[in-house]
Amino acid sequence: MNQPDFISQVHQHFELVSADILGRLEVGEEAALNITAEETLFVRFNANRVRQNTDVEQIVMALRLQSNGRTVEQSRTLSGNPDVDRAAMARLLENCRQEVAVLPPDPHQVPMQNNGASDEEFRGALLAPQDIVSAVVGPAEACDLAGLYAGGVVIRGNRNSKGQQHWFATESFFLDYSLYNGPKAAKGSYAGARWNADEWAANLGRTRRLLDMLDKPTQNVPPGKYRTYLVPRAFSDLMGMLGWHALSASAWKQGRSPLKKLAEKEARLSPLLNVDENFGMGLAPRFNSLGEVSATTLALIEAGELKELLVNSRTAKEYGMQANAASESEAPRALDVKPGTLEEKDILKALGTGLYLSNLHYLNWSDLVSARVTGMTRYACFWVEDGEIVGPINDLRWDESLYDALGSKLIALTTQAEIDPAVETYFHRALGGSRTPGALIEGFTFTL
Repeated sequence: MNQPDFISQVHQHFELVSADILGRLEVGEEAALNITAEETLFVRFNANRVRQNTDVEQIVMALRLQSNGRTVEQSRTLSGNPDVDRAAMARLLENCRQEVAVLPPDPHQVPMQNNGASDEEFRGALLAPQDIVSAVVGPAEACDLAGLYAGGVVIRGNRNSKGQQHWFATESFFLDYSLYNGPKAAKGSYAGARWNADEWAANLGRTRRLLDMLDKPTQNVPPGKYRTYLVPRAFSDLMGMLGWHALSASAWKQGRSPLKKLAEKEARLSPLLNVDENFGMGLAPRFNSLGEVSATTLALIEAGELKELLVNSRTAKEYGMQANAASESEAPRALDVKPGTLEEKDILKALGTGLYLSNLHYLNWSDLVSARVTGMTRYACFWVEDGEIVGPINDLRWDESLYDALGSKLIALTTQAEIDPAVETYFHRALGGSRTPGALIEGFTFTL
């Protein structure tokens, strides 16, 4: 008889342990349980050779206890042994009871309710562990490749004492890498649910060509405003700022939203811009930590106008709004920017003379009121003249308002959009990410 795979094992374990804990609740208590689990193989490369490999298997369960208008949440790592974990979670329940007894009442507590049931599993076709090294370094022979491969299963689950049950599991990988030529580097990434050797070879080929172009004479570009093309990953970096309170309903109500003018219809963005929260991409579960389930697709910006802010239930209760199953942070979990009409083969011609940016970093708000963002160029960024790449540039600092860059200055979006997955591995492998096209922007502002 075949042993159950990791997804099935964790699912069974979650059901067993959570049923035991929910059965221990006393009168007047409500509880919710969230599980975070993964089985991931991490392989770190340097000089196109393996420098470190680690197989991580972990299960963490969080318990949220409500009693007498008070809420407390604690979590712990599970062993995978049913008897051990039932006892450990029972002790955690007692700890929560002791803490909740001394807390003040929470005026904005969101009472637990039954938000139904869901079960979504996105099975992939990942490389077998013994094939990863040859699949990655073989096509990159003679390259100085450095990067991190992470592939495997990531799981989220939720149950509560009102009867709701949600389950999400996905098999995916990412390879976040750079190619080096001495001090020069070009960055690339390859991610998905199914490893495809031809796709990896094509991805690597594009990064190699960028690296080769770094051998051209370096161009000294003075500060100024330039027509600028952001490749999908760079545009993803810029659009990622929408997750820094820009679409948060609580931030808007508290007067700290960078897109306050957009929310209050005092400004609008380009009619070319259409942004959704799209859980159909399989990057993150539709349910949040309360077990509330979002629509598969939620229109956030439509033809440059704000359609929805992200509203969690706590914000909804505090400000009298309608919740839409947003996360606690009210940040997008699966941002999807609809593509435009600019063909890939026409990008340099449409750019004409200006800057071709492959990567941005160190982004931050420089002025919240005007939604100004500052950052630096990074890796393979080039000066282009008459539709031809002349050479790489020295790093530049830029400072630009989203009202302009995503508004009147937005000339075109490409027909091709690419997924930029979350690659954070703090504590556990992250879920989420975005899908963005490339963007051609007029008069992007460079300050240093």
